[in-house]
Parts: sequence; C-alpha cells; structure tokens
Amino acid sequence: MSDAATAPAAASTPWAWPDLRGWNLYFLSKVILAWMGALDLHILPNLLLLAVLLVPLPWRRARIARTVVAIPVAVALYYQDTWWPPFERLLAQPGVLDFSASYWMELLGRFINWQMVALLALLVFGYLLLKPWLRVTTLSVLGMLGMAAMALPLPAGLQSAGRGDATTAQGGAGTGAAARGGPAGNDTLNAYLAGFYQQQAGLKTAFPPAQGGAPFDLIVLNICSLAWSDLDDVGLRHNPLFDGMDMVFDDFNSATSYSGPAAIRLLRASCGQTSHTALFDPVPAQCQLFANLQALGFQNELAMNHDGHFDDFIGDLTRYGGLAATPLPIENYPRALIAFDKSPLRRDADVLTGWLKRRQAESTGQVALFYNTISLHDGNRIVGADGRAMASDYKARAQMVLGDLQGFIDALEKNGRRAMVVVVPEHGAALHGDRMQIPGMREIPSPSITHVPAGVKLIGMGIPAAGGPRHVTAPSSYLALSELVARVYALNAQTPADGRDWDGLLQNLPVTPSVSENEGAKVIDYEGKPWLQLKGSQSWTPYPEDKP
Repeated sequence: MSDAATAPAAASTPWAWPDLRGWNLYFLSKVILAWMGALDLHILPNLLLLAVLLVPLPWRRARIARTVVAIPVAVALYYQDTWWPPFERLLAQPGVLDFSASYWMELLGRFINWQMVALLALLVFGYLLLKPWLRVTTLSVLGMLGMAAMALPLPAGLQSAGRGDATTAQGGAGTGAAARGGPAGNDTLNAYLAGFYQQQAGLKTAFPPAQGGAPFDLIVLNICSLAWSDLDDVGLRHNPLFDGMDMVFDDFNSATSYSGPAAIRLLRASCGQTSHTALFDPVPAQCQLFANLQALGFQNELAMNHDGHFDDFIGDLTRYGGLAATPLPIENYPRALIAFDKSPLRRDADVLTGWLKRRQAESTGQVALFYNTISLHDGNRIVGADGRAMASDYKARAQMVLGDLQGFIDALEKNGRRAMVVVVPEHGAALHGDRMQIPGMREIPSPSITHVPAGVKLIGMGIPAAGGPRHVTAPSSYLALSELVARVYALNAQTPADGRDWDGLLQNLPVTPSVSENEGAKVIDYEGKPWLQLKGSQSWTPYPEDKP
C-alpha cells in the first residue's frame, strides 16, 4: 500500500496527535506579540494549555467539552498575558459610571491598537495561505518552546557574574544596591518601602510663630491632568507660565494619579508622605498646610472651576484635607467646557478674575487660596459659540489653561498685591499611555503620570529671577512646598523685600524619593527603575513604561 493511501488512515487514528487548527492563531499571535514586547507571556500556563489541547481524545464529546472549557480559559489567559492591570482594577476608577456616553465611546476606541490589528490580520492571511502546505501546529509548538527556552533563567555562574558586574558599576557611583539594601527583589523592595514610610513619619514642617511683616497672600493653583510628559507630547514644555516662575521643581512627584488623593496629599503637605490608606485617617492639624496658615493669621478660601461633586472631591478637601471654606460661587460665569461627567466647567480666567475682584474688596490682611481646575481632564469638551459642546484636543485646552493662569499672575503683579503663587498639578493626563495603560487611564501611578511640573512665583516680595527660574533638581514632593511656604513667611518678617536671598530659600529643601500609590497599585523608584506591585499581589515587577 502506498504512503498516500495510508496517510488518511494515520491521520484518523484515534490516538494521533491532533491538529490545533484555529488554536494555531492563538499561540502564534502570542509568540509574535511576546517577541515584540507587546505581551508579558506567562510561559507555564500557556504551555499547560497547549499540552491540554494536544492530548489525543478519541471521543467526540470529550473533544467538544475540552473546547468549551478551553475557550474562556484561553481568553482569561490572553488578558493575563497583556501588560494591563487585573480586569477588576479597570472598573475600580472613581466614578466610572458617571462618565458621559461620548467619553465611554472614546475610551473604548483607545483599547484598539490598529497596528496590532493589522499585524493579526496579516497573521490570519499567512495562516490561511500556508495551511494547505505546512503543518502549522508544528510551528506553534516550536514557537512556544522557543519562548520557553528564552524564559529559562541563566546558569548560576552567569547570574553571579552579572550581579557582580552591576554591583561594581553602581558602587562606583555611590548609589548602588548596597546603599539601598541589595539587588531588587520582593524582600528588598518591601523593606525599602517600609523604611521609606517609617522615615517619612518623622518629618514635618516647623512653622514659625505668627509675626509681623508686610502681609501677603498665598495662592495655590492646583491643576488636574498636567505632567511633564504631557507638555512634551504637545510641544509645550517651554511655556510662559513655568518659564516665568521664580522656582521650578524639575523632579516633583505627585505620589498619586487621582484627584482626591492628590488634593489630600497637598493639603497635608506639612508632614511626610503617608501610604494611600493613611490618607483617610485623622492627622494632627500641624500636618495640614492650610491649618498651619490659619494659625499664622491667613484666612482660608476655596475656588474651583467645577462644582466639586464628582467622586465627592469637595468632601475630601474638608474631611481629610482640613480645608473648611465655602467655595466661591461660579454659577454666573458662562460655561466654557462640558466635563467628562456632563457637568459644566467655567473658564479659569473668569473664576480667578472674579476671586481677585472680591479679594480687592476685602479687608482681610492675608488670605490662603486653594484653587482647583479640571479643564485639562480627559474627556472634556469645549463649548462653542453656538452653545454646543465639541471635541477639543489637549494642546488647545492646555494653551488656554496655561494662558489663563499666566494672565492671572500678570493681574496680580499689575495691582501691586504681594503674593506667593504655588503652581502644582494633581497628576498627569497620561496622553500617550504605555504597555499597561491606554491613553487617559491612570489606575497605576506610573512615573510619566506622577512626574509633574511644580513652580513658585513671588510677587512683590523681592527681586524676580534673572535669566529664568531657579531649578530644584532633587527628588521632591509636597513637604518641600510646605517647607518653602514656611521659609518665605519667616523671611518676610526678617529682611527688607529687596535684600532677600531667594536662592537661600532652596538650600536643603526636603528630598522625597519617588514613591507613588493608589488604592490598587504601588510604584516605587529603586536604583533608577520603576517597580510595580498590584493590589492582591506580594510580588514586585519592573514597570514597562515604554510602548512596544
């Protein structure tokens, strides 16, 4: 009997290795995407799924049952192999059910990577073309085994040599692993984080007693969705607002990627950084920046370009931030934008100009204003001349916000009011996204989201910066701002305005290593690399910042 005659009989043998058929596309797509860096392939569960599908089953019902069970397992495993956070964390963003329908459609569209879609379409075409000529199952098995071989650890000798070389190189710079507690690992990173919070627990700003001196106002401009990475993406890293500051923090960490926690951290700036859960525990008044200012004779005031109801933002300010102030009424100002949750937003220039007019009519000696704007929040739409809301890109809104804030500072300078203006964003907008998060998603406080521009402008309180702002290059966070406020207040009563050494204000400001935390994720900088721990996991993994 010829080979051609025996081939069909061999293929139909009950215990023959089966063809994976459509499953080939599943495994080959994983091999290709993992090789490109677009997947974080968990090799053992994938090999187990492959083995189960390759087991010969002579009973038709058994094969059908295997397929029925394998499909949902395969879907879940594919999601696990992506860089995205666990699925339940995608639904854990505050107030997602309040998003407008148009914003939901915009978010859903961002999950589609058209380059990947084209690549997978090409894979399907190649599979259909080669299927009659090649046993594609062999390619799938070899591809998965090849990925498994690449995932195998190095021999012990090579591992030791690699660690030794790294330690030597780092040690020469004086910032090696030995200074932090050893090479990165779960135990090392857990100990580092615990040590960080222990060290921060002993830090606080020592405000001077209330004293004389010419009165001045403290104005905190808190901006939602503005990070250095966002400014870079839209070509606005150099802009009149920050280029005109007296002081700029180049490496400021917002420590979170959500508005409520960011505002609480800012309002509690007078003590060291705490964990996310500790934000909702009571703290002494000496930790609350505006409580300290109130003790020095400042009258606390609050203004926003929104109603503050989303995710109970205004409640967070009062309950956890200690800011007990009635918001400036904004109902009479025209709508400038429609927010992602369908609520109206006012233009920052209108609200701040209204506050300044009211301030000029007040007799209060010193005021501490907390101003919050969400004009740059993802999903906002601008109101046109006809009253209809239309899409507006981030750059246009950023130019509007930066221009409005600069115009407000110009107005302060023109009317001769002495003021310390602190510009500090809540977090970034995540414009470009990364492997773990689509653009606009901020569930994980990655460095590109929490690395924000913070600046200080002193108006009528000394000689302005010559040749551009003075830069604070050390890692910083809210405690440095609180310390700077205390120093300005102390110096204000001690020396004439024109004779003050503003450079001296920046010496030995508190240094805060980069540690960020949301409810479901922690991100720390260790030896110059970001590490991630998700809620429910005890493991730390390198954070994949770059897109594949």
